[in-house]
Amino acid sequence: MYFTYGNALESAIREILKQPPYQIDDIATLAIEQPPKIEYGEFALPIAFDLAKRLKKAPRKIAEELAAQLKEKNIEGFSTFEVAGAGYINCKLDRTVASKKIAARTEGMPLRTYFPLIEHTSINPNKAAHIGHLRNAILGDTLARMMRVGPNETTKNAIGVQNYIDNTGVQVADVVVALTHLQGLNLAGVERWMAELATRKERIDYACWDIYARVSQWYDEDPTQKEARKQIRQDTLHALEQGGNEISEIAELVSTAIVHRHLKTMERLGIEYDFLPRESEVLRLKFWDAAFALMKEKGVLYQETAGKNAGCWVMRRAGTAGVTGDGPDEEAKVIVRSNGTVTYVGKDIAYHLWKFGKLGLDFGIKYDFYKYDDGKTCSISCLPDPAQGELGLSHFGKAEVVYNVIDSRQNDPQNNVIEALRGMGFTKEADNFHHFSYEMVVLTPRCAEELGYALSEEDKARPFIEVSGRKGFGVKADDLIDRMIEAALIEVTARHPELVDAWRIDIASKIAVGALRYYMLRYTRNTIIAFDSKDALSFEGETGPYAQYAAVRAASIFHRLGQGDHELGQSDPVTVLQYYAENPPDVAAHFSGEEGDSIWEVWLAASKTAFVIEQSIRTTEPAFLAKYVFQLAQQFNNFYHRHHILTEADPARKTLLLATAAVALRELKRSLSWLGIEVPEMM
Repeated sequence: MYFTYGNALESAIREILKQPPYQIDDIATLAIEQPPKIEYGEFALPIAFDLAKRLKKAPRKIAEELAAQLKEKNIEGFSTFEVAGAGYINCKLDRTVASKKIAARTEGMPLRTYFPLIEHTSINPNKAAHIGHLRNAILGDTLARMMRVGPNETTKNAIGVQNYIDNTGVQVADVVVALTHLQGLNLAGVERWMAELATRKERIDYACWDIYARVSQWYDEDPTQKEARKQIRQDTLHALEQGGNEISEIAELVSTAIVHRHLKTMERLGIEYDFLPRESEVLRLKFWDAAFALMKEKGVLYQETAGKNAGCWVMRRAGTAGVTGDGPDEEAKVIVRSNGTVTYVGKDIAYHLWKFGKLGLDFGIKYDFYKYDDGKTCSISCLPDPAQGELGLSHFGKAEVVYNVIDSRQNDPQNNVIEALRGMGFTKEADNFHHFSYEMVVLTPRCAEELGYALSEEDKARPFIEVSGRKGFGVKADDLIDRMIEAALIEVTARHPELVDAWRIDIASKIAVGALRYYMLRYTRNTIIAFDSKDALSFEGETGPYAQYAAVRAASIFHRLGQGDHELGQSDPVTVLQYYAENPPDVAAHFSGEEGDSIWEVWLAASKTAFVIEQSIRTTEPAFLAKYVFQLAQQFNNFYHRHHILTEADPARKTLLLATAAVALRELKRSLSWLGIEVPEMM
């Protein structure tokens, strides 16, 4: 409701400014703030300061005039408009009226008029997912959850979520080299090896983790063989790109099995995808050929004839001036090398032309490639087969807005894709291309030791430890999740030894996942995260378990509220809110003074979910939502300790206190769900 009231206030002030004597309608952004103290009101308008120079009046005088006109408008829900200081307008809500509206309905976001496509995770299918992948996946999944929020719980906004699979890249080639050259396996041998892994209940993504580290060292360990071994890698990579050979079949077999493992890992965190486009189909369907022709036609590419890029097809790099004289543009971005191979950026440009529906080509689709426990399915790309109706995806290749969750080291390639789109005249698409960047995840020395890594004294003194999968020093995502569940289970067992094992494990799993997701989201995207599992699992401070515990505490009030114990006759918080909204007692007196402020603070915080969602989407910063959840949990805990809800003797006050707990619980659950965090039944 805070979002709605803020919009109503903005509309009213804009309407006033359009009329004489102001006649102002060119204010692009109208600042609306929250006063520093709740007793000053819920909104503050500094507009008078912005208008002072234009109107040649003192800000306070302008504020007095505007406040009087706002009062005349009788904006629903507002009680007073007061001028403060040198020209602020403090706007106060009628707390009783506002609380009824907040209780009556959950506020959502308007239905969107465009289709956004969010791509995240995009792990190379060569080994197990690691801790760094988790930040990408959790950020992308949370953005998707926020953008899916619609007007109500049943009407959602449509979005597309995809996970790009580079199954023909150098990382997959390295695993194939390890299998075919280090282990001497052919296709039949790889099939037997995979069957043996399954019999021993060993995971292929874990097995490939080890052989990937081995082959990475093998390339360089013998200086006399270094060039020959690197040529083996290049030949293998070329075979993968060409397809139709035994090497590419091995890559297909192994990478597909690893993709299944990645999907299972991410499902443990509540992360799902709609579609998995693969590099192999991008190559086989000649996406690049179509893009190359289009880029030449639009004048974006030219072939360099001199300098270091002679013979290459290049385009002007984003942010540079290009050729300034008769010489070549040495800063130009190479798209096609002189030997005819296409760079990563070139293939990425072709792929994004497809995303925006500008390529004239489409993937085939294999439906139900992976089925989630909740019944949803994930599809994967394939070559179109008209006989089986696999003719492409009508909506995924027609995105209107694109969000790519890729770490900040990819800023330059992403900017070059934008520059290419803009150069081809696709200005709208370039403007709607968003690089959702983030910084890396490292470990605290304490966490690294807990995960089994031997650290030197020098390492122990460092603020953080970097991980490297290529060197074999990394944290597998599933190992981390398992360890966090084990740690949470110890705490749950100590608190609730009477519970059966399955129940305790379920609670511990929700706590662990909530702790992990929240820790990855609480920091702004441009912050390096030094992960520490003990800090993440703490029940105190800015953590997922702290917010979960606040929700559990709120729910416990209604578990203890016996049938007939109160005039509501129900222990269901939904019923409590419905009763409060439809049959409210006279609670105005209970909303006044210091005690009333402490109650109203919870209502005001609970009214901001839609406002915070809008802010988080607009800035593509899920940390704002995480911070809000923590603050709402704090507000509720303060309220809980201050007021004796179940023993309150005054019926009207008790109804208000119960409704306050119910609205906090409702909004905590909603907000946590958008962070991908479930609330356990007890903690």
